[in-house]
Amino acid sequence: MTHSTIFIKNLCLSFANKNCFVDFSCQVYFGSRIAIVGRNGSGKSSLLKILQGMIVPNSGAIIIPNDVIFGYVPQIIDDYSNLSGGERLNKAVSAALAKSPNVLLLDEPTNHLTGKNRASLLRMLQNYYGTIILVSHDLDLLCNHIDTIWHIDNDKITIFSGSYHDYFDEIKTKRQIIEHEIAFLKKEKKQVHADLMQEQKRAAKSRVNGEKSISQHKWPTIVSKAKAKRAEQTSGKKKTAINNRKTELVDTLENLYLPEIIIPKFNLISANFNSGALVTINSATAGYVVDQPFLTNINLILCVKEKIAIIGDNGAGKSTLVKAILNYENIFKTGDWYMPNIKEIGYLDQHYGGIELENSVFEMLQNLAPNWTYLQIRQHLKDFLFRTNEEVNNLGKFLSGGERARLSLAMIAASTPKLLILDEITNNLDLETKAHVIQVLRDYPGAIIAISHDESFLQEIDITDFYTINNGTILRRKQNDLL
Repeated sequence: MTHSTIFIKNLCLSFANKNCFVDFSCQVYFGSRIAIVGRNGSGKSSLLKILQGMIVPNSGAIIIPNDVIFGYVPQIIDDYSNLSGGERLNKAVSAALAKSPNVLLLDEPTNHLTGKNRASLLRMLQNYYGTIILVSHDLDLLCNHIDTIWHIDNDKITIFSGSYHDYFDEIKTKRQIIEHEIAFLKKEKKQVHADLMQEQKRAAKSRVNGEKSISQHKWPTIVSKAKAKRAEQTSGKKKTAINNRKTELVDTLENLYLPEIIIPKFNLISANFNSGALVTINSATAGYVVDQPFLTNINLILCVKEKIAIIGDNGAGKSTLVKAILNYENIFKTGDWYMPNIKEIGYLDQHYGGIELENSVFEMLQNLAPNWTYLQIRQHLKDFLFRTNEEVNNLGKFLSGGERARLSLAMIAASTPKLLILDEITNNLDLETKAHVIQVLRDYPGAIIAISHDESFLQEIDITDFYTINNGTILRRKQNDLL
């Protein structure tokens, strides 16, 4: 068993259009549990590849002892193309462990995994004897199976000992302290100005009294100008000190990054949200071949404003059920299917396929809301953090994963469907974008059908009923039944 330490010295990584991080130095001790977090595109996967030797950094060095054996599992697994995403991951993890590694490098290891496979992976990580360095947005994993955070943000990597929640709680505390001090400095600056105004009034009054003394042939009070000048000098020094301190605090505040909050405004004009059943499926079947149903005895009721989840193992038929609800032509159905008009159903998948690649952000929203004014569209996009002209005029094909997610949510909010279907939309999302998705979906006024293996996500968006697919049969369960 090795107890060697990996040394990282002054590591820098940048690409043609952006910097990822500079001058990153640290020591990776044997047995560490490290999570790399940051926004999409910040360089998390690239850092794993540098450690694995697949990418050469711009500068810096990694000193790897001879007895270190890496096991690496990438985020996108090209092998085993005939298998599902979860099955591919299981195969890739098994292949990595077959090398008897003492350092595991894992890129989003819980993506695509259903509850049973995910629990198995977490047990393996818990019992693994060596070092683990992983990229993940899985809050359960980050909060319960990690002892060190590497946060890539603002062109640098911050190291924190503790879980993800501990890290961001500390950032929140530091930000609150700084924000309070900035507020105090603003009050102090106002007080300095008020004191100066008061001194100038006293000086002016003294000058008037002095002029009266001269006219009355008395000795004048000639110190008023000197006192006023000293007051201005003192006030100037205090203001300079306050401004300098405020600049320092603002710079520090910018480095203590916390995700912004989206407060969505839904357009309810296009959707009539009444009470009662929205989707009713009775004694139904669905499949890809006539007279050979993949799913049988489907019974499902979804009421207006209700939020349900479809769960099950990889390949169980979750997507088949969704395609049946969306009335795909290649799905053969029997039984009673009552559901909204297809125009009243919104669909979001993990690739955000509703994005029009050749249109700008502004044009896509304008196409959805042709009666809105320019200012209404800009305000709506601003609510979803598209603020600058550059962001608003960016084409769909150039948007990052997080921007595609936010724009898709903005489009849903602009033309709110009665039913929103979500198909593994949190896969590959960074934690900030995931938080934005949760913020919007918690306030969504319509009904939701969610396919997801992410239990914390389902809890956050207030899912109450679960439909489990097993061996072609769908069973309804309450959330408490799954705990």
